[in-house]
Amino acid sequence: MADTVVKASGADSGKGQLMRRMWYFYILAWVIYSILIGFVIQIDGLSKGQFELKLVLYSELNTLPAAMMLALIWPLTAYIERKGLRPFAIVLIHLALSMVFGFLCHYLISSFMQFIEHGERIQESKPLSAYIWPYLYNLMMYGVVASIFHAVRASEARRAQAMAASQAQGLLVVAELASLRNKLNPHFLFNTLHSIIALVRKDTRAAEAALFRFSDMLRYVLDTEKGGSAHVALEEELNFVRDYLNLEALRLGPRLHVDWQLDEAANGYGLPALSVQPLVENSIKHAFNPRSQPGNLLIRTRLKAMRGVMEITIKDDGPGAELAAVQASTGIGVKTVERRLQLEYGQRAGFVMATAPGQGFEICLTIPLSSI
Repeated sequence: MADTVVKASGADSGKGQLMRRMWYFYILAWVIYSILIGFVIQIDGLSKGQFELKLVLYSELNTLPAAMMLALIWPLTAYIERKGLRPFAIVLIHLALSMVFGFLCHYLISSFMQFIEHGERIQESKPLSAYIWPYLYNLMMYGVVASIFHAVRASEARRAQAMAASQAQGLLVVAELASLRNKLNPHFLFNTLHSIIALVRKDTRAAEAALFRFSDMLRYVLDTEKGGSAHVALEEELNFVRDYLNLEALRLGPRLHVDWQLDEAANGYGLPALSVQPLVENSIKHAFNPRSQPGNLLIRTRLKAMRGVMEITIKDDGPGAELAAVQASTGIGVKTVERRLQLEYGQRAGFVMATAPGQGFEICLTIPLSSI
């Protein structure tokens, strides 16, 4: 909920910044336009080396009413957006208002400026074209400003929609990650309890020791849930794996040989909790449980700082399997870890399986570096 409030606040702040930039640009554009007009109307004098500041100030004052009236289009576009009017209705509204704007600019403003300059409105006899062209120019000015304001509104609407879609996607990812984590926890608990039950039939003392060790492992799982964080340091995950393997060693005895090849420099970096244990459990289940002869399990970590990743390899020398059969299996442990990495890191993470009949099973994880 707090994250949603922060994101909403950030969106409002971004919208406010956009509006400020738009109005800065609007004011600057009118200032530059009026200055340019001030120079154009005295271009003949400039060619003779004459410059009248009065004409520039006159131009500024003359364009101010038009700029103020056209600024009212902005709240009008907000009203149109709220009402959801059809394009045809929008065109009719702007067409009518542009005519009103053209009349006000050409008649009222010019009369007002003549009154300021001469103290009275001067009646002049002008050809019809002298009225039509300024009127059309004002219509065009209205159309340009209205189009710009509508474009800004549309751009802001697209940005808001994209942000909403991104937030919705983020919520879906969080929900799926939570669902996957919730699948892993019962999976781990059930399989570990099953191993302890099998041990009870063989050695009650070993089973009692396994229960104490299992309580420590259960505390790790519960702590990750209670803390609200799905990430742990690699060292914590490996300690959890050690407890699990020590528990399995009570059952498997001398058949289980573990080769730890750990890069201590990687220990402080984070990864999703329960990312390594399901892969180790997969090797125990498929490489050690089905046969009675000893086997080797390799757990290797490597820090690759230049690439900004760490690699974690789980490898056994068990019977292996056809890769297609493994990918088509219904087991959730390995597939859940792969899916979690995809959701957490996308293309930045790697998950590679290698296996074949008689050649063991190997999984290599590539996880972007992140501090805990």
